Amino acid sequence: MTMRPTNVLFLCTGNSARSFLAECILGRMGQGRFHGYSAGSFPKGTVNALALRLLAEQGFATSGLRSKSWDEFSAPDAPAMDFVFTVCDQAAGEVCPIWPGQPITAHWGIPDPAAVNGSAPERMLAFRTAFRMLERRIQLFLTIRFKELNRGTVERRVAEIGHLQGAAIEVPAS
Repeated sequence: MTMRPTNVLFLCTGNSARSFLAECILGRMGQGRFHGYSAGSFPKGTVNALALRLLAEQGFATSGLRSKSWDEFSAPDAPAMDFVFTVCDQAAGEVCPIWPGQPITAHWGIPDPAAVNGSAPERMLAFRTAFRMLERRIQLFLTIRFKELNRGTVERRVAEIGHLQGAAIEVPAS
């Protein structure tokens, strides 16, 4: 008997950048044990071109990515979520959706790279920084021994990941 992968939904406001980065990172790092999804409270309808460029540079397939509402994941036929992480940035005053139901939730605020104004290299640096922050947080998430811990401990651990200053990694421009 095979167990289904652990499902993780990444939510942000526009579902155009951060949540897609996280979905792809978890898909690769989770090695079939985890399945990442993404959605937004007010989806923009398209994936940000710089997010797509960065993902392609990192070797991710992007053809199936689409911007969608988090409502899709509350439908009766939607996959059951085990974890729901908001990645919107509180400091920017964004509205973060509240997920109903029983998944473990946490806020992993990441500054919105799509909101950065500046030169093309500065904008791409913002995307690379967001990618590395999400990558580090997902690395930490994957080290949790879920089967050995009770729900309260897992909830605390995933919440702590969102507060770790060490999860922010400086990324040199390339």
